[in-house]
Amino acid sequence: MRRTRLLTGALLGAATALLALAGPVAADDDSTAQQAPTEAGTSFRTAAQMQQDQKATASASTGDYLYWSFPADAGQRPTVRATVELPDAQARHGAQTWRIDVFDGLRRRQSCQYGMQARSAGTESARVTLACTLRTVRAWSEAWANDPLPGTYYVRLTVTSLASADLGQPVKASVEAHSKDIGGAAAVDGTLAAPLVPGTTASAEKAAPADGWSSGWWTSRWLWTGAGAVLAALAGIGGYALTRGSGRPATAP
Repeated sequence: MRRTRLLTGALLGAATALLALAGPVAADDDSTAQQAPTEAGTSFRTAAQMQQDQKATASASTGDYLYWSFPADAGQRPTVRATVELPDAQARHGAQTWRIDVFDGLRRRQSCQYGMQARSAGTESARVTLACTLRTVRAWSEAWANDPLPGTYYVRLTVTSLASADLGQPVKASVEAHSKDIGGAAAVDGTLAAPLVPGTTASAEKAAPADGWSSGWWTSRWLWTGAGAVLAALAGIGGYALTRGSGRPATAP
């Protein structure tokens, strides 16, 4: 019985360690945080780099193409939001339509699951707000598929319709990217050899999330698989102890 108690205690300790493991893995390292950009790029190559949960800002002219980039890892479902502060109503000559598009590291446009990706603003509107929620980033996918994969994501913001007299008017824009961690529910077998980050290995390290690339190796599925194995072992020990106890011959008084 003493051996059984020791084994049970060891298994319980392992289960506790597995449950506690989820916290440190998901923790952010604030020491690697970078400053949010205060300007935007004008192409994919010059896109201003930002981290998720940062608010990037830029002053621009109506008609410019504005680009930012951010990293997204496996198991995340990113949502991008953009706000454009429009010129004074008295200076505008008609309605404007603004749009955001999101591209992955291969510059493939990613569809929005939901969100107002394009919106028109009348001359009385002071600002326009846009949003795009992507599909969950997968750790691996078939080459022919257009699934979101770990790596750099580009946000492009521009006006798509306006009066020609309003071209070049000053605007202020802000962009944010946030993610919901879907975890093991979106886990797949297989991982990419490297995240889809254009450039060299140094570029991938520079564009990595604050807590580094997971490359899809860690998901909550590992946690619950390990906890299930521990519970199964405990159930086996308990069943063995009960069976062994009931099988002892009764002693005469």
